Amino acid sequence: MVNMNNGGTISLKDFILSFKDWMSYVVSKWYIFIITILIGGAIGCYYAKSQQAVYTASTTFVLESGEGTSSGGGQMAGLAALAGVNLGSPGGGIFQGDNLFELYKSRKMIEATLLLPSESDSSMLILDRYLSISHARERWQENNPTLLDINFKGTVPIALVRARDSVLQKAVQDINKKNLIVGKLDKKSALFKVDVTSTDEVFSKEFNEALVAQVNDFYVKTKTKKSLDNIAILQHKTDSVRAVMNGNISASAGAIDATPNLNPTRQAQRLIPTQRSQFSAETNKVILSQLMQNLEMSKMALMKESPLIQKVDEPVFPLMVERPSVLKTGVAVAFIFAFLTFLILVIRRWYNEILKN
Repeated sequence: MVNMNNGGTISLKDFILSFKDWMSYVVSKWYIFIITILIGGAIGCYYAKSQQAVYTASTTFVLESGEGTSSGGGQMAGLAALAGVNLGSPGGGIFQGDNLFELYKSRKMIEATLLLPSESDSSMLILDRYLSISHARERWQENNPTLLDINFKGTVPIALVRARDSVLQKAVQDINKKNLIVGKLDKKSALFKVDVTSTDEVFSKEFNEALVAQVNDFYVKTKTKKSLDNIAILQHKTDSVRAVMNGNISASAGAIDATPNLNPTRQAQRLIPTQRSQFSAETNKVILSQLMQNLEMSKMALMKESPLIQKVDEPVFPLMVERPSVLKTGVAVAFIFAFLTFLILVIRRWYNEILKN
């Protein structure tokens, strides 16, 4: 016997007979299942064929951060400080891990990439290709024709600056949401991967390559900016001291030439200016020696700090293409329609039996 929730009981035989009765009812509606399966399959196939192909451009690269300043850098920091140079250790944590991913998704980087000229057609920007695949200009034509007057290549009138920035901001948001994927190849890998997907094969490839180049160039410049600034300061100080030292040497020689037949009783007229110039030249020689040493050490530090970015794979034509399978989509939609039909038939009979009772 099978217990019921309402306190009654039903025999196993009655349960089996009831189940067979329900199944007979469902099977008797086979023609409905055939119709819904055909309709669902047709809809699924039509949907798969109507979907545009999606092209994916992928770039993988390995990033090795610079070694940074060694402990020996502290030995020259004091000397360099005399020249107004800060040789402190670089920020080793800049753009590490997730920070680098966010740099790829930043508005600054994506905007700069969109405003670059297209490699395949220099008369248009990469942004023009994006606006074409997103059908933005068609929407502008209907809703806001003023936007069609924006020239993204040149200077924009003040009245259109806000609209221009709004268009770029919307493009950045949509690309981050729909077209751009940045991450590691896998959790244990040190390889970084940048994917760009779109319905335009040329846009996917060009935007991927331009974005990677833009971000990597910005990354290298930012990592080495402090060292480059230090080298520029040291170079300026070195050139200045060298110029002063050369001037002192010339002054000493000039003092001797100015008194060729000097009276022996008036040697001070020659010795004082000559010795003063020689002393100044010797002093500047020592300073110049230290500055040149620090300059060379700073250049070596720059070489160590410069990160290495090496591409492993880059997009090539033809790109990987993805589109829904007509067969799989048709079968899936047909199955969904059949299941919904089954539910509707069961609920409909159950409702009718309730009304009868």
